[in-house]
Amino acid sequence: MKIALLDYGRGNLRSVERALVKAGAEVLCTDSPAAMGSADGVAVPGQGSFGDAIQGLKERGLWEPLQAWIRAGKPYLGICLGFQILWESSEEAPGVEGLKVIPGTVRKFKAPNLKVPLIGWCEVRPTPRAKELFSGGDQYFYHVHSYRPESAPADWLAGETEYGGWFPSGVWRGKVAAFQFHPEKSQHSGISLLQNVLQKIMST
Repeated sequence: MKIALLDYGRGNLRSVERALVKAGAEVLCTDSPAAMGSADGVAVPGQGSFGDAIQGLKERGLWEPLQAWIRAGKPYLGICLGFQILWESSEEAPGVEGLKVIPGTVRKFKAPNLKVPLIGWCEVRPTPRAKELFSGGDQYFYHVHSYRPESAPADWLAGETEYGGWFPSGVWRGKVAAFQFHPEKSQHSGISLLQNVLQKIMST
C-alpha cells in the first residue's frame, strides 16, 4: 500500500513516516497535489493550530484536492490536527471551515482544575464497533492537545478518552480513520493500531 503523507509545513512528518513504514506501508512525503493521484491512501498529520493547518494546506494547493479525495471515498488517515479538521469548525479558529466530514465543533478543554494542554499517556476506550482496530481492548496512547471535538456520531465513533469528561479520540467509518492522539509516539500499541487501520481502510 502506498501512502501519500502530506507535507503542508506544519506536521511531524518523520516520526509519522517511520511509524507507517513499520506498519507495512510504502510512504511518499509530498506537498504536491499531483502526487496524491499515484497513492492508494492519504495521511494527514499535524502539530499546531486548526486554522494554521488549514492555511498550510491551502497555501500548498492541497486543500481542494483533499476535499475531492474524501468525497471520492478514498482512504484517509488523520492524526492530531488531521483528526480535528474532519469536523465543521473549531473555536480555536473562528470563521475557518474544516472538511465538514463530521458534524460539530472542536472545543478547548474547559473543565475545572484541568491542566491544558493535555500532555501524556491516556487510556483510550474503543467502542464495540471498533475493538478490532485496537486489538480488542483498552490501550494507552500518547496525547498532546488543548482542543478536542465535543462529539461524534455513533457510526463514526471509534474510541474515547476521559479528561474532564469523555471525548471522541478516534473515528472510523468506511475508508476514513483518524485519531486525536499520536500513534507514532505510542510505541507498540500505536504501530499495532496503524497496521489494523491501514488494513481496514484499504480493504473496505
